[in-house]
Amino acid sequence: MVRTPQFWHQPRGVLAYSLWPLGWFYGAATAWRQSRASQALQAPCPVICVGNINAGGTGKTPVVIALAEHLKQRGRRVVALSRGYGGTNATPTLVDPKRHGAAEVGDEPLLISAFCPVVVARKRVEGLALALAQNPDVILMDDGFQDPTVRKDFSVVVVNAALGFGNGFCVPAGPLREPLAKGLARADLCLLIGDPAAQRRFAALEPGHAHLRVEGQIKPLLTGMPWQGLPVLAFAGIAHPEKFFATLRDLGANLLGCEALSDHEPLSLPLMKRLAAKARALNAQLVCTEKDAARLPAQYQRDVLALPVRLEIKDWSKIDNKLVNLGL
Repeated sequence: MVRTPQFWHQPRGVLAYSLWPLGWFYGAATAWRQSRASQALQAPCPVICVGNINAGGTGKTPVVIALAEHLKQRGRRVVALSRGYGGTNATPTLVDPKRHGAAEVGDEPLLISAFCPVVVARKRVEGLALALAQNPDVILMDDGFQDPTVRKDFSVVVVNAALGFGNGFCVPAGPLREPLAKGLARADLCLLIGDPAAQRRFAALEPGHAHLRVEGQIKPLLTGMPWQGLPVLAFAGIAHPEKFFATLRDLGANLLGCEALSDHEPLSLPLMKRLAAKARALNAQLVCTEKDAARLPAQYQRDVLALPVRLEIKDWSKIDNKLVNLGL
């Protein structure tokens, strides 16, 4: 997955307007797919979709993990359903972290599998049968807000508060997968992720739909690791690697180098050898995200530290009200 273009998150200019006709067709194609939603397969248990309207990463994986943990605390058996982006498995597969690697099932499903069973399938509707075979009380669909093949009972749209909805155009003229008004009309909640300042800026720029909003922050999970003053060479293959580097700085780590990789970029042996050599030359510790750690070659898993993060939701009441309505 490539990095998102900078002009998507800048005031509309010549490039955005020149690409607008293509964006219009992209949005129209999404609307056409949604017109088939009446044919969607209805699961015998509630399906909660964690998706987005923006292309690229907005923080869905921490949301899936947080919801899985929250539902388990409510005594519910949770199974996640994912397309397994980046994985090679062509048939529906129940992720087994002892047998499967990120190359087979994708890094995000491998990470989520530590919290609940995960089924990966190229087509979600084909993976649904295997997910249901795990006897879930609820299915958490990782992404798929624009997928009309499986009926959703509760749709959560995840938004990066710092970036918002960009210039408001559809791909490739802007970051949206579909026109904003149509997407939000299908959403039950808009989970806004970011620090308080970013939340306030978003509220000022997007004053509508406040009734849908739930606020959350992704924070490092403090495990007792002494980050203060630790010389670090950090690398991250996520949608917005600068956020990860900023988190390490906030923890007091001494960042001697930062390597921003593409989202889901394979951590090949030549790449890891280069990073390890650079870390040795700097006398620094290699550090990555949890998602990157899922893609590490076996021989580097002991040498690289992963910084875990978790989503903290300010107020669960809106979510809990919906869960109660679904019998959860």
